[in-house]
Amino acid sequence: MIASHTKFNYTHLYLFTQKIISIPLAFRCASTSSFVEQWKPDARYDDKDPDESISNRTYWTKKIHRLCVKDRKVDDALRLLHRLTLHGFHPDSLNLSSIIHALCDSNRFSEAHHRLSLFITSNCVPDERTCNVLVARLLDSRSPHSTLLVIYHLIGAKPEFVPSLVNYNRLMDQLCSISQPSRAHRLFFDMKGRGHMPNTVSYTTLINGYCRIGELKDAQKVFDEMSEDGVAPNSLTYSVMIRGILQKRDLEGGREMMSKLWERMSNDKDQAVKSAAFANLIDSLCREGFFNEVFSIAEDLPQGNGVCEEVAYGQMIDSLCKVGRYHGASRIVYIMKGRGFVPSKASYNYIIHGLSKEGGCMRAYQLVEEGTEFGFLLSEYTYKVLVEALCQELDIEKARVVLRLMLNRDGVDKTRIYNIYLRALCLVDNPTELLNVLVYMLESQCQVDVITLNTVINGFCKMGRIDEALKVLHDMLMGKFSAPDVVTFTTIISGLLNVGKVDEAFDLLERLMPERGLRPEVVTYNAVLRALFKHHRANDALRIFNTMLSDGIAANHATYAIIVDGLCESNQIDEAKSFWHNVIWPSQIHDDFVYSAILKGLCRSGHFNEACHFLYELVDSGVSPNIFSYNILIDSACNLGLKKEAYQIVGEMKKNGLTPDPVTWRILNKLHGQVKKHNYPEDSTEVTDEEVQSRAGANLN
Repeated sequence: MIASHTKFNYTHLYLFTQKIISIPLAFRCASTSSFVEQWKPDARYDDKDPDESISNRTYWTKKIHRLCVKDRKVDDALRLLHRLTLHGFHPDSLNLSSIIHALCDSNRFSEAHHRLSLFITSNCVPDERTCNVLVARLLDSRSPHSTLLVIYHLIGAKPEFVPSLVNYNRLMDQLCSISQPSRAHRLFFDMKGRGHMPNTVSYTTLINGYCRIGELKDAQKVFDEMSEDGVAPNSLTYSVMIRGILQKRDLEGGREMMSKLWERMSNDKDQAVKSAAFANLIDSLCREGFFNEVFSIAEDLPQGNGVCEEVAYGQMIDSLCKVGRYHGASRIVYIMKGRGFVPSKASYNYIIHGLSKEGGCMRAYQLVEEGTEFGFLLSEYTYKVLVEALCQELDIEKARVVLRLMLNRDGVDKTRIYNIYLRALCLVDNPTELLNVLVYMLESQCQVDVITLNTVINGFCKMGRIDEALKVLHDMLMGKFSAPDVVTFTTIISGLLNVGKVDEAFDLLERLMPERGLRPEVVTYNAVLRALFKHHRANDALRIFNTMLSDGIAANHATYAIIVDGLCESNQIDEAKSFWHNVIWPSQIHDDFVYSAILKGLCRSGHFNEACHFLYELVDSGVSPNIFSYNILIDSACNLGLKKEAYQIVGEMKKNGLTPDPVTWRILNKLHGQVKKHNYPEDSTEVTDEEVQSRAGANLN
C-alpha cells in the first residue's frame, strides 16, 4: 500500500496550476462573493472621510486594520474595501491579512477560505511568509480539505510557494484525524518533493494515522522508513506504535515495544513529549483492557525519571476512570499512599463520584473517610452524588456523616448543603429524618429558604404524607417561613391529585393561587392534567386545558403528549385523533413523545394499519421520527404475528437513516420465537445493518 505512494504524480495533486483568469476585485466583491451583501453607499464613510484621497494607502490600510482588529467590524471593513476598489484602490497583503484574521477571529472560517481564494484569483497574492501565516490561521478551522484547496490556489498563482513544515504537519494530522492517512501520506511525499526534510512529528503523525484505522503493517513500514531516513523516533512515536500493537491484542509485542519506550524516555530531553507519551500509553492500555499492565507499571515505575511519580499516578487514575474502572483507580491511590504521595483533589473526587454513580458508594464513603487524613475536601457535586447513593442504599447514618463533613468546611453555603441532603432524603421513605433535618436547621439558625421548604414538601408528597406537606404549606402561608411560590403549589397540587384529593387540588389551583397573586405555569397545568388522566377524569382534564389556554398559558410538547396519551388510555381514540388534527398539528408544537403517544394509543386499540399510515404521513410531511416510534410499530406487528409487515417497517426505518438498535432486535427475536438473553452492544450498527439486509430481503421477496 505504501509502495504505491512512491508512484504519486505531483501534477495530480495540484489541479489548479492552470492559468488563472484575473478578476478585478470590485467585480469579485460585487458579484461572485456570496458571503458579503451588495455594497450600498453608506453615509458613515462619505461623511467621515470626505477629503481623503484614494491614493493615501497608509490611511486606508490603517482604517481597514482598525475596523478588523479594534472595532471587530469585519463586515464594515469588507464594505469599505469594496467601495475603495470601485475607485481604483488595489488591496495589498496587509489588507488581505487584516480581513482573513478578522474572519477567523469571528469563527467565520468558511468565509475566510472563500475570501482568500477570491483574493488569489484577483492576483492579490501575499509574500510567502504571509501566505504561511494565513494558511496556519485557516488550519485552526480543522477543515483540511478546504485548506488544501486554498493551498492549491496559492501554488497555482505562486508556483514558488512552499507551505511550511509546521503547516504540512498540521494538515497531515487533520487528515489522519478524519481517517485519511493515505491522503496524508501523499502530502508527506509532496512535502519531501518540495524540499522539506520530514521531522519526527511528520513520521509520528503518519504512524498515528495508520494505527487509528488498524493498518498496523503500514504504520510499521513508516516506522522502519523513519530510521532509514535518519530521523530518530521519540517517546511519543514509540507510544503511538504501542497503541497500534495493543489494538491488535498483541500484548507480547506491546511489552517488547514498551521496553524500548522506557529506554527512549531516559534519553529524551523534552518533558512535554515524555509526559504525552506516557499518557498515551496508559490510555491505550486502559482502552484495550490491559489493566494488570497498568498496575504493574504503578508498582515498578519503569519510566524512571522520565515522568515524575505524581504525574504518572494521576494519569493512571484519569485513564482508569475514563473507562469506568473506579475500583482500579482506588487501587492506584493505595499504591500512591504507600509511596508517600497523595492524589490531587480532582482525581480523588473523580474516583468517589464514579464509585457513587456505579453502585460503589460504600467504597466511596470509605475513601472519603480516608481522605480526611490528608485534608481532602469533597466537591459539592460529588457530595450530591454520594449522599444520593447512600440514601438509595438506605444507609442514612453514613449520609449524615458526609453531611457533617461538608458543614464543617469553612465558607460553605450551609443552606445549599442542607438542601442537597434533603433532596437525597426524598429518594427514600423516611419522613422522620426529613422533618428532623428541617427542625435542626431552624434550631441552628441556618436560613431556611423556599427551596428548602419546597424540597421538604416534595419529599412528603413522594412518600404519600400529604398531610405533613399541607402543614408546611400552612406555616408558609401564615408567615412563619418564606412565602410559597409557584413550585410550592405545583408540588402540593400534584401530591393531592396523586392521593385522589381532586377537589382540594382544584381549590388550591383555582382559588388560593390567585389569592396569593400567583399564576399557574405550564408545568403546573401539566402536573394537573397528568394526574386527572391517571384518575380517568378525561373531561376534567380537557376543561383544565381550555382554562389554561384562556388564561394565556401556551401549551408545550409535554402538554400535548400528556393529553394524547391520556385520551388513548381512556379509550377515546377518535378524540385523540381529532385533538391531533385540530390542535397539535396546526400548532407545530410536537415532538417524538407526542408521536409515540399517538402510535401507542393506535396500536393498543387495534388500529395497527392506521398507526403505520400515521407514521408514514409524518415522514412525508418532513418529520423525522426517532427509533422509538418505529420500535412501537415493530413491536405491535410482532405481537400480531405480522412478520412481513415488521420487516417492511425495518426497511422504512433504514430508508430514513435509522439503524435498528438492541431493542429492535429483541422485538424481532420475539417474532421468530428466539427470545433469549443476549448481551447486545450499544454500538452494533455494522452487525445489525447486515442482518437487517438479509432478513428484510428474505421476508420481502
